Amino acid sequence: MTPSALESSFTTHQVTNQSPVFGGHNAYADDPLIRHLTSDLSTAVRQQLDAHGQWAGQHDTLELARLANRHLPQLKSFDTKGHRIDQVEFHPAWHELMRCSIQQGMHCSVWQDTPAEVGQRHLARATRYYLTAGVEMGHLCPITMTNACVAALNESPEIAQQWLPQITCRHYDPSNRPASTKQQVILGMGMTEKQGGTDVRANTTRAEPTSDGWWRIVGHKWFMSVPQSDAFLILGQTADGLSCFLLPRLLPDGSDNGLRFQRLKDKLGNRSNASSEVEFHGSLSQLVGQPGKGVQTIIEMVTLTRLDCAVATAGLLRASLWEAVEHCRHREVLGKRLIAQPLMRRVLADMALDLAAATALALRLARAYDRATHDAAAANFSRLMTPVIKYWTCKIAPGLVYEAMECLGGNGYVEEGNLARHYREAPLNAIWEGSGNVMCLDVIRVLSKDRDAIEEVLVELQNHLDTQQQADALNPVRTAAKLVADDPGGCRVLTERLALAAAAAEFNRVGLPELAQAFIDSRLCGPWRSTYGMIDGCFEDAILSATFI
Repeated sequence: MTPSALESSFTTHQVTNQSPVFGGHNAYADDPLIRHLTSDLSTAVRQQLDAHGQWAGQHDTLELARLANRHLPQLKSFDTKGHRIDQVEFHPAWHELMRCSIQQGMHCSVWQDTPAEVGQRHLARATRYYLTAGVEMGHLCPITMTNACVAALNESPEIAQQWLPQITCRHYDPSNRPASTKQQVILGMGMTEKQGGTDVRANTTRAEPTSDGWWRIVGHKWFMSVPQSDAFLILGQTADGLSCFLLPRLLPDGSDNGLRFQRLKDKLGNRSNASSEVEFHGSLSQLVGQPGKGVQTIIEMVTLTRLDCAVATAGLLRASLWEAVEHCRHREVLGKRLIAQPLMRRVLADMALDLAAATALALRLARAYDRATHDAAAANFSRLMTPVIKYWTCKIAPGLVYEAMECLGGNGYVEEGNLARHYREAPLNAIWEGSGNVMCLDVIRVLSKDRDAIEEVLVELQNHLDTQQQADALNPVRTAAKLVADDPGGCRVLTERLALAAAAAEFNRVGLPELAQAFIDSRLCGPWRSTYGMIDGCFEDAILSATFI
């Protein structure tokens, strides 16, 4: 063969047996599981979800996620003339993601009386959040914080009334101006300090009252996300004890409020989102709630962030597995598409079972939040199951995302794709707003305050466990609950078993009995297993048809 012929052969070579670049789908309409779980939402909401799902699945949208995580936020401590400015610059892709999520109202919709969402505000928002988490999770941090902070602000109605009109605005306003002059604002939070971490009672930041009703803050925060936010909820010590404050970034005249950002964290994942270390040099703030009651003031805020951790993680799992399934539909090995290979099919079905459980539990929790104000059983469920569902859903994330990555082989391990980013993101929600042990301590705290709480939840679960074998799966949970009183070190056993039993019950409740039985057989009554691909093959078709078209 002559060199020219060889060159011609090379230049006309076509890439074959590769799956298409992921995207070009509707993240809502093309997902049978999420449509099934939200079928009782109003027609107007489901139409809006269909449009949002179209946006979430577009190639251009996924490219925004890549760009926002490739071009990281930059801290600008000084302007060109040497003036201290403490600003953070974000890539335009970040701002576009923020604009879209705020337009959807994910930062505020549960605090608005939207007629189409009456009685289902948390469920509708959680579904939007789930779809968006599969696109990009970093920008959802300020979305979550703004939404959750309202719960704390409501402890001081006069402050809430002042800020709510701008918080609930759906026109993104990233301008660097005093909050009072902006159309829309974003709230952040700073709770943890170097010496305390989760133990916020160890905080040393001090707050002293001024003569005109404000408080002056001196101290630091070890993690404060999105330092470009318009105001922050922080915890500081007063003469009465740990208290909660709302601290604006800029004062009404546009001058800085004494926030000195030391650096941005160089994080494993969540890289599009700027997380900072900050010092407060006499920063002015408003007291939120009662002096000395800071933990009580923020508790509902923390609870709402934990709901988002569970929802977002389920969305991340769905995006990761969806990409693996799409690859397996197109890639051919040994004369068959991967999706038809028995080993691969079994692995995908096993992964899809966990994904379905995580999704069903997260949306079940959102439903409980919708009813908690007028339904004691729902309030009890949300109080106990929030840490349980966050614990289990977030714990399974790294393993499932890794397995999805392995389905793509080397293509899953490169930064050009989505799965490397998803894998770096996967551990975050297990850490944010309480690690696994903190979730277990919350479970213990609920049980210590109300010994009947777990039995009330178990009775509800038993109503949806259809066979004696399924109902018997609750016996180890009851045993573990009794043992935890004397052996709190065993609470991870209780927490995980309770999550698994709740997932099986939820499958039955929503009309997916084959998934319930598969979950019971493989997770609660089956043999020891440490990797995916070990379920009974008789469940394959039911699982895959319920989760992927």
